[in-house]
Amino acid sequence: MNRELPKVYEPQEVEGRIYEMWEKNGCFEGHRDPDKKPFTIVMPPPNVTGQLHMGHAMDSTLQDILIRFKRMQGYAALWVPGTDHAGIATQIKVE
Repeated sequence: MNRELPKVYEPQEVEGRIYEMWEKNGCFEGHRDPDKKPFTIVMPPPNVTGQLHMGHAMDSTLQDILIRFKRMQGYAALWVPGTDHAGIATQIKVE
């Protein structure tokens, strides 16, 4: 089987199909497992009061590494993105 990759990546040709497969296979669903010790990371939303910078990307990358590592260690790992305890900064920016 000799297939040539396209010279330019066209995300619309690939990503919709992959995302649909993830949804169909329940990749975004959390399941409680009473036999495993829980491990959770709650990620705040992006900083709406300033410019995003490399530190934001590094933080997300480190959290992704940590949650995968804990999952491999046998924890019931859950990464909850986009929560905010009060939403004050977001509210002020929107208003």
